Order: sequence, then structure tokens, then C-alpha cells
Amino acid sequence: MLVIEAKLKGSQNQYKVLDEMILTGQFIRNSCLRYWMDNKNVKRNDLQKLCAVLAKDKNFPWAKKLNSQARQASADRTWQSIQRFYRNCRLNKPGKKGYPKFKKLTRSVEYKNTGYKLSTDRKKIEFIDGFKAGVFELWTTRDLVWYSQQQISRVRVVRKADGYYCQFLVNVERKETHNFEGNTVGIDLGLNAFYTDSNGNAVENPKYLRKSEKRLNKLQRRLSRRHQLGKPQSNNYHKARKQLGKQHLKISRQRKDYAVKTAMALIQSHDLVVYVDAERRAEGRFKDC
Repeated sequence: MLVIEAKLKGSQNQYKVLDEMILTGQFIRNSCLRYWMDNKNVKRNDLQKLCAVLAKDKNFPWAKKLNSQARQASADRTWQSIQRFYRNCRLNKPGKKGYPKFKKLTRSVEYKNTGYKLSTDRKKIEFIDGFKAGVFELWTTRDLVWYSQQQISRVRVVRKADGYYCQFLVNVERKETHNFEGNTVGIDLGLNAFYTDSNGNAVENPKYLRKSEKRLNKLQRRLSRRHQLGKPQSNNYHKARKQLGKQHLKISRQRKDYAVKTAMALIQSHDLVVYVDAERRAEGRFKDC
């Protein structure tokens, strides 16, 4: 499986429609969770049937606008959280078991095989369900033209601090070539160093969060000053909130990029990598990846 992310470029009115789509998916998910709480022996198929009932209910005219498979995907998310709770109870996991909760800040909605249409050159996408969000340009460094429509199994619209993105889940077999030379290494992740290998080599930890703490504190103070208790928040408050969110997003991207590139370099230069399992560190047992 391969996930390709592209930024959606459209008008402000189109972005508002995307927000309505995301809120509708949140409504479907929370409705399925309430149905599970109020009834016994609820199965996944019961939640799928509830999606059709909600679409026909005149009290919720917006539910019908969302594509049917997108409604089913929202119900599947509810069922996944329910299954996780059941599994934790069955395994008697210590602490909280993860009882499903209602969502109030959902940031994504997922489509399966219908509800959208890709252009021939794979540089534009059009959402064709009842919301009629229109055509968006796809800005990405990965070219989708090499993959057919049948290979794309899921399309997820995600709202982030710096805009709206479209994530494509592509069914493709990835092959990595490697020349085996018998190199073996063991690594141990740490705080001062990103990791230390069995040869005594330590990779530096860039500490992106620590370096950005001054900027984060400044943005957080600005956000706190503009917050009005018990009143609707001003435009300046939302601007400060978006600036703080963008800074956090930048840090998370820096950390992910560094981790992926470092891991790729480590794997390509060794034939076998063994790491310390944090849960079994006290037992002195190791696990190979």
C-alpha cells in the first residue's frame, strides 16, 4: 500500500463546503456510536444499515448529501473504536480500556470508490456527491498519473493547519533492491542521542521541539491574550490559533522527515537491524525488525 498526499487548491467557498462534508462525517460517526450505546448486540452491519436510515430522515437533510460509501466509512471508524474497546477488555489490558467517545473536532472524511472523479492527467479532483464541492487542483510532488483509478482504494480529505489535503491510498507493490553484505547492527533509541548502535556510533538528536519552544511560547501567549471568556472569539483570535497550529505542524513535519530519512539510511546500509523493545527492556530481550 502507498499513501500519496496532495494539497487541495480551491476557493474559500469550496473550503467551506469541505468543512460541511467533514462535519457530516462526524455526525454519522457520533450517531452510530449513540446507536451502539442505546442498543444491545449491535454488529457492524447494523451500523451500515443505520447510515441509510439517517440519509432518509427528513430531520437531517445534510446526511443525504454525503456519498453513501463515505457514510459507510464513517460508520466503519465507529466500529473500529468499538472493536478496540472490546479487544482491550478481552485481553484485560491494565488501566483504561478506551471506551469510545463522541468526536467534536473531526478533521477528515473518507471516500471509497465513488463520490469523486479524477481528471485524465490526475492533476485535478472533483467531488460529485450532494455537497458539490467542485473541482480542486492537486499540488503534490508524487505523480498520480502512473496509477489507474482501480488502484486507488480510498480517498481521504484532511483539514490541517495550513490548508486542506487529499490522501490517496494506492494498491501497489513496492520493491526495494538491496545488496546483502552480512552487515548486522543493534540500535537503542535515547533522549540525548537519536539512537546509538552496537558499534558505538551515536546519531545526533536534532531536538526540533526544543529549538522552537521560544516561538511556541510567544504564539501561545498571543493566543491567550486574545481569548475572550464566555464570548464569541474574534478574528484576531482565530488568526493567532492558526499561526500556533502551523508552527506545531512544521515541527511535526521536521521530526517525521528526519526520522524517515535516518531510518532509510540505516536500513539501506545494513542487512539486519535489531532494536530494543521498550516494553521488554527490563527483561533484556531484543526484537528484530
